[in-house]
Amino acid sequence: MDFEGVVYRLMPVQRGTSARGEWTKQEVVFEVPSEFSRKICVTFFGDRAADAATLKEGDVVQVSVNVESREYNGRWYTDVRAWRIAKKQPEPAPAPIPDLPPLEGSSPADAFSGGGAAEVDDLPF
Repeated sequence: MDFEGVVYRLMPVQRGTSARGEWTKQEVVFEVPSEFSRKICVTFFGDRAADAATLKEGDVVQVSVNVESREYNGRWYTDVRAWRIAKKQPEPAPAPIPDLPPLEGSSPADAFSGGGAAEVDDLPF
């Protein structure tokens, strides 16, 4: 599953040791803009926690996640784990249009009328 969101909050890094060795995880809360904005807490586990460390609040990113639910003692728990993240590059602002200097011997009103005072109006109306 993929979504585009804005980094809302970076949670503290968690570290521990299990039977398989040391582990690291970081949770990041993303805000998904829409008519009714919603927040999604995504877990970055192991090597992906280093990817989460490069994020800042306000970054716009594309996130690929796996969503999985499991049962424990009659209750269901849902886990959203990231497997890829890519920062979106801000779109460059359009280049400003340079101001052109006025033609010598013309007034600003001439620019809107289509020419100088020496021009003859040959239209019948």
